[in-house]
Amino acid sequence: MARVILGVGAGIAAYKACELLRLFKESGHSVRVVPTPDALRFVGEPTWSALSGEPVTTGVWDGVSDVPHVKLGQTADLVFVAPATADLLARAVAGMSDDLLTATLLTARCPVVYAPAMHTEMWEHPATQHNVATLRARGTIVVEPAVGRLTGKDTGKGRLPEPEALFALAQAILGYRTGSADSGTPATLPADHGNASRGGNHAPVPEESLSLAGRTVLISAGGTREELDPVRFLGNWSTGRQGYAFARAAVARGAVVTLVAANTELPDPAGAKVVRVVSARDMDAAMLAEAPGADVIVMTAAVADFRPVVRAEAKIKKDGALPPPIELTENPDILAGLSRRRAERGPAGQVIVGFAAETDPSLDAARSKLARKGCDLLVLNRVGDGEGFGAADNEWVVLAADGGATPVPRRSKDALAEVVLSLAAARLS
Repeated sequence: MARVILGVGAGIAAYKACELLRLFKESGHSVRVVPTPDALRFVGEPTWSALSGEPVTTGVWDGVSDVPHVKLGQTADLVFVAPATADLLARAVAGMSDDLLTATLLTARCPVVYAPAMHTEMWEHPATQHNVATLRARGTIVVEPAVGRLTGKDTGKGRLPEPEALFALAQAILGYRTGSADSGTPATLPADHGNASRGGNHAPVPEESLSLAGRTVLISAGGTREELDPVRFLGNWSTGRQGYAFARAAVARGAVVTLVAANTELPDPAGAKVVRVVSARDMDAAMLAEAPGADVIVMTAAVADFRPVVRAEAKIKKDGALPPPIELTENPDILAGLSRRRAERGPAGQVIVGFAAETDPSLDAARSKLARKGCDLLVLNRVGDGEGFGAADNEWVVLAADGGATPVPRRSKDALAEVVLSLAAARLS
């Protein structure tokens, strides 16, 4: 298990870090809590010591013989700061080391994550936005705050994401960095990646080229709904779990992530901007609006192919007579539309990933679909009989526009997301 430094800034959201600490410990990780001195005004040292089972200090002069201000950062597998206040972000950018946490941030050579929490006005201030951009440019991950209730009666962007979402992000980061069996994440792509069907022998792609730091990733998730009347709709069984796994994995690689989510009941993934939609036309508009700024687009959503020509204004009632037949019309082909837009307007180099969920998957049919849609990668997966929608895991074949095929054996949806993002990132690099 990993050695985690949990940094705690001086914000009211520090109480949430107690639950995050519990989640780390219950998963077997070794956790050293390093609060700022003022953070102890919100949650005291005895609480952190009792929950972590480790000593808790804030100053660089405590336990000098062990040189903690250097060793903590040198030996950590992950430094996760939650909450990260505006003041702490500014001090980190300036390279200050006036307490144990900021000194640890300077010596850490492992992934560093900041989960900001502050009032909306502080988050939106140009100084804070400059500091966030600077930290991201240095390769650290700064999580987008959640929108919701803040201190007092205020509501807006600046809320610390829920501990469960932060923990899921931390697990994704650790899995990606270590190539752990739990995540199924390869440190490098297989030597024959993208050429399995042709017997090729590409050189392994180094891990640094699979990073998405500084990149923008757009993901669709869930299943669209087409209303028949105010209470009924045409839909599908998609839960959105695969798209949310992609969002977590992309944030873990340092990307700025937008998730267009249709009709899911999942909590927002930490660090992703979430745009909620209902119908296929809603999703089409949202994806086209976000696409021009995206380096990678991943279309995992199950989009309805058809919608009713007419939506009844009142509930269609069972009155003894059969209702009139429902006339359907085609919905926009979002994936093909994104590919057309890229060809017409750019940006150049954008990588588009599509999905084909089939009850009887055929590689020949999937290759024809890949050509029709105009995307770079097409993920073919079987649905039905416990596979696909709602399942915890699945197996895929990832087809490439250059003719390659990468079989992915059955594994978790988080692990599958890592493989596909590695294939997409390799094409970017």
